[in-house]
Amino acid sequence: MKIRVGFGFDVHRFSEERELWLGGIKLDYPLGLAGHSDADVLIHVICDALLGAANLRDIGYQFPDTSDEYKDVDSKVLLHRVMELLREEGYSLGNIDATICAEQPKLNPHIPAMKETLAKVMQVAVEDISIKATTTEKLGFVGREEGISAYATVLIQKKEN
Repeated sequence: MKIRVGFGFDVHRFSEERELWLGGIKLDYPLGLAGHSDADVLIHVICDALLGAANLRDIGYQFPDTSDEYKDVDSKVLLHRVMELLREEGYSLGNIDATICAEQPKLNPHIPAMKETLAKVMQVAVEDISIKATTTEKLGFVGREEGISAYATVLIQKKEN
């Protein structure tokens, strides 16, 4: 069996004109995240980690922000397509370990719904997805509540002939 690991990192600044989408769910918060798509920073890092693990470049390459096709797109659509690309290459998901960094809103109550949503979109088991939330102890742009960052590590596998 061939095993590969991927890593993703992304940041998005807050925007008053946007809704806040994280992990495929809409959160009740007065600020959203700025971006070409819905700016779901958690889904974006998972996409990047998966694409990197499969050596398929990154989310910006696969879904360029210069394309009107992806303007304001629901990031769940992108994640579903990434999983299709991986399966076309013969890969399956081992697991995801992701961390969201935000001072506000408080995310821990929303993590079960995020995991359920992502598992459904990816067609994987909920237990294969770990999501953690942390703050940056008021340090940096996240600490100043200017935006949200996220990290993800993934393991993918392919049966060898």
